[in-house]
Amino acid sequence: MAEMKYKRVLLKLSGEALMGEKQYGIDNERLMQYGREIKLIAERGVEVAVVVGGGNIFRGIQADGSMIDRVQGDHMGMLATVINSLSLQSALESIGLKTRLQTAIKMEQIAEPFIRRKAVRHLEKGRVVIFGAGTGNPYFTTDTAASLRAIEIEADVILKGTRVDGIYSADPEKDANAVKFDNLSFSEAISKNLNVMDMTAFTLCRENNVPIIVFDMNKPGNLTRVLEGQRVGTLVEV
Repeated sequence: MAEMKYKRVLLKLSGEALMGEKQYGIDNERLMQYGREIKLIAERGVEVAVVVGGGNIFRGIQADGSMIDRVQGDHMGMLATVINSLSLQSALESIGLKTRLQTAIKMEQIAEPFIRRKAVRHLEKGRVVIFGAGTGNPYFTTDTAASLRAIEIEADVILKGTRVDGIYSADPEKDANAVKFDNLSFSEAISKNLNVMDMTAFTLCRENNVPIIVFDMNKPGNLTRVLEGQRVGTLVEV
């Protein structure tokens, strides 16, 4: 069995990914699939932290043009990420993993507040740590939350699980001539205006030398292949 290339990782999942084939909400089959993929790497000694988006329930930008102001809308989006985090926590625990959910907004009845030292200690003890409620601040995305938490816990890499098998020159679902990149520097990704993460998240990773791997999370076994160092997805590094 191949040795794992990374010891501590931050896995970023979009809320939309949890929808599976549904139009909104959470697809239990997709949720359990992700749970099993995470279990495979956790059982091989990888310390796993997870950030989940909330777009399958509510996005702050949905508030644009409505009676809901941006700050309120972003707070609603943060709560949506907590709902997704709770569902992922339940899925992971149902298959035998020990977990902790920490939130950037205090809600002690259902989760711990985010405390960096406690998060690191949980990881060291083999618990999967899920970070909910984004950064706790409006105007910041869950991509930024993932970058921030990855830096704080000193993760070796950010794994961005999507439904596409890497970064392309254009949207491969819309452009048949889109070209896939195996490796990119942060500077190349910026100059080519590639939509990897929002610019705040991207800049945080570049300034703190945290590599990003974008890969297809929906293909069974891909998460393990990435951790084994196989050529899967697109690697972005300094």
